[in-house]
Amino acid sequence: MQARDVETSFARNSPLSVQVEDDRTGLSLETLKRAFLDNLFYVQGKSPDIATAKDYYMALAYTVRDRMLHHWLSTGQTYRRTHARTAVYLSAEFLMGPYLGNNLINLGLYDLFEQAMEELGLNLKEIMDQEQEPGLGNGGLGRLAACYLDSMATLEIPSLGYGIRYEFGIFEQAFHDGWQVEKTDQWLRWGNPWEVRRPEWAVHVKIGGHTEGYTDHQGRYQVNWVPDKVVRGIPYDTPILGYQVNTANTLRLWRAESPESFDFDAFNRGDYYGAVNSKIISENISKVLYPNDDKLEGKQLRLEQEFFFVSCSLQDMIRLLMSEGLPLEQFPEKFTVQLNDTHPAVAIAELMRLLVDDHEMAWDLAWEITQKSFAYTNHTLLPEALERWPMYLFGSLLPRHLEIIFEINRIFLDQVRLKFGPDNERIARMSLIEETGGRYVRMANLACVGSHAINGVAELHTELLKETVLKDFYELFPEKFVNKTNGVTPRRWMVLSNPRLAKLIDQHIGTAWPTQLDQLSKLEAYVDDPAFRNEWREIKQANKRFLTARIERLTGIKVNPDSMFDVQIKRIHEYKRQQLNALHIITLYRRLKQNPDLEITPRTFIFAGKAAPGYFMAKLIIKLITAVGDIVNRDPVVRDRLKVVFIPNYNVTNSQPIYPASDLSEQISTAGFEASGTGNMKFALNGSLTIGTLDGANVEIREEVGAENFFLFGMTADEVTALKASGYQPWQYYEENAELKGVIDLISSGFFSGGDTETFKPLIDNLLQQDRFTVLADYQSYIDCQDHVGKVYQQDQENWLRMSILNAARMGKFSSDRAVREYCKEIWHVDPVSIELQEYSKMVAHIQEGAI
Repeated sequence: MQARDVETSFARNSPLSVQVEDDRTGLSLETLKRAFLDNLFYVQGKSPDIATAKDYYMALAYTVRDRMLHHWLSTGQTYRRTHARTAVYLSAEFLMGPYLGNNLINLGLYDLFEQAMEELGLNLKEIMDQEQEPGLGNGGLGRLAACYLDSMATLEIPSLGYGIRYEFGIFEQAFHDGWQVEKTDQWLRWGNPWEVRRPEWAVHVKIGGHTEGYTDHQGRYQVNWVPDKVVRGIPYDTPILGYQVNTANTLRLWRAESPESFDFDAFNRGDYYGAVNSKIISENISKVLYPNDDKLEGKQLRLEQEFFFVSCSLQDMIRLLMSEGLPLEQFPEKFTVQLNDTHPAVAIAELMRLLVDDHEMAWDLAWEITQKSFAYTNHTLLPEALERWPMYLFGSLLPRHLEIIFEINRIFLDQVRLKFGPDNERIARMSLIEETGGRYVRMANLACVGSHAINGVAELHTELLKETVLKDFYELFPEKFVNKTNGVTPRRWMVLSNPRLAKLIDQHIGTAWPTQLDQLSKLEAYVDDPAFRNEWREIKQANKRFLTARIERLTGIKVNPDSMFDVQIKRIHEYKRQQLNALHIITLYRRLKQNPDLEITPRTFIFAGKAAPGYFMAKLIIKLITAVGDIVNRDPVVRDRLKVVFIPNYNVTNSQPIYPASDLSEQISTAGFEASGTGNMKFALNGSLTIGTLDGANVEIREEVGAENFFLFGMTADEVTALKASGYQPWQYYEENAELKGVIDLISSGFFSGGDTETFKPLIDNLLQQDRFTVLADYQSYIDCQDHVGKVYQQDQENWLRMSILNAARMGKFSSDRAVREYCKEIWHVDPVSIELQEYSKMVAHIQEGAI
């Protein structure tokens, strides 16, 4: 960045200069430059000679935000005036990614701002790189929520996202001797220019204590909750822009504070710690995303977090309802509330409490309102991932809610008995309270009972839900179950992250495809066009060269951009089977060691992903991958034919350049375990070919792109179930497969761990003795398929290129816009509301008149 150029423009565009357009709304180049410099001077308090790169980012962010506020305020006015029915998305995670680039794309101002910065001697991309990503999510769950917010705004659907403003988000990942090390994610260290604090809408949340029953003056039994502590929830609002429409919806995140930040009595008694203790305890609730819940303290904090944000959100919805003069009985007409997994499921009991206790509504009416208001999205087929809370813990933190859940359960189990008779085993399975091996509150069961709709996130996933983990509820409530296959927003995952390819597509099929993704099918007309294919190839290579430079900068590893980029980026988990990928790498390495002249397809294996801090086996898988990389990358026999890279700190920012550069997408989870996946969609949308099992949304992707354009291997979900039922013995696969045995023996020998035979022993023992995710059973099928992949890439590049184009062209189904339209039609029953921008002068006049 050239400070001298900025200083010259600063003098020429000083605040004292004659202004033609308003600095906060004008869009001419001169106005944009002047507005940027004004924000640098008046907001950041810096002149160009001392401004840092962070200052430039903040000044530009405020300049862009100014141009969003007109959309935001006009949207809010319209919703209030029309009493618009609103889709509410309750989620413990919102992995939004960096805002600046996305907002410029959605405003349609990216090129204009890029030119304005260039004329000031600055580089827009370098400024964008300064943004601290809000790491308010762990992976697919939070990223899906972000895509849906983008789509709801783009489709002009009135919506509100509610979550937690974690002070410290998902940890920053580093490596020490190949092991994952967690560092604090201080995303707020420089401030957040996109949010607006709303203390006037603060709410109070009770926690702990006990309940007291009494009879009111009308002779009705009532309950008073006497809490141990009260926490104050402060909303922070962020505008969520639609793509080239006037709509700007709101993401409202809650921060926990103490009602009193300082206890003067304690201070005056000399209890200096106690004077601020209440503040510290209260603020812990919104401190960190997903505290380690191996211990009781972590479980307690996580439950407090979940209850805190749903209580804040429901109280806020009631405030909004009443501010529009609508009666409480119209809550389900005003709001439709989607529970993004079980984390917000306690909202069912909390809405009942608010209606019955605080607003003295009759139980039956309150329950009717509650069931009409909520819908539940399930994201897992792993029984252990279905959230449940020890009853003693739940009761100690939420005593009134436990009473309410007991009453819901009593009424519900009577309904089960009427339907199925005295089936005690079924009743035990369906009860909201688990009583085997301890007593637990089952949050998935509560979500199923308290919602009017239950959906899975891929066709296979939804069918498996009906057949396995939610089978009893499907048999009782078949009408509740629907499928909503996930989708991703093409605005971020193509227009922003792959601008070269987006421009090529614009030139050939027009510019409507980012909101009508099925128009990508028009690309099929060019699949055999030599000029088009050549451009497609050059764009892929340019993306690979860009990623190559980034990899070297982040890891110090030099990779060959002409090699196949074989990529697996996702959360590290045994069922996602990064360990199977590692076994393939070692297989290729052993072949080269045995025959150094062997002809193989040069590959760069790229991994990225985080393991949960308390998940030992996932961390050990990371250690194995990095250890294999250390050996393979240094071995002269390999001669750059194999490279292994683990990109640290996987997040939205670091993933954006990976998808466009990928040749092969690894979607190799055990069939029947992945709910859907969204990374698989992003890869294919950017022209990457998939090697995968028939799991999650892979099934539908393969149907759409064509079986001939998808590399399939492995058992089906039914075959996995049958194998386990027959008594799966993984060690037999090890004994009967010489190549597999050689790979595992090489790991066991300590070859990748400096001679230490103990490091990877837990992983090897798990594979040979248990292998819950059938890695060894699928090994040979995977190796055979990978051998085929290598031959196609090496020997038939034209066919590979053709398949790449067809993958992108046939991904129209997997837009998050399609998913949101389906939610709106079948679950939410929400219609679009067009937003007309209010005249600025009229808005100011209304404000002055006290109308707003």
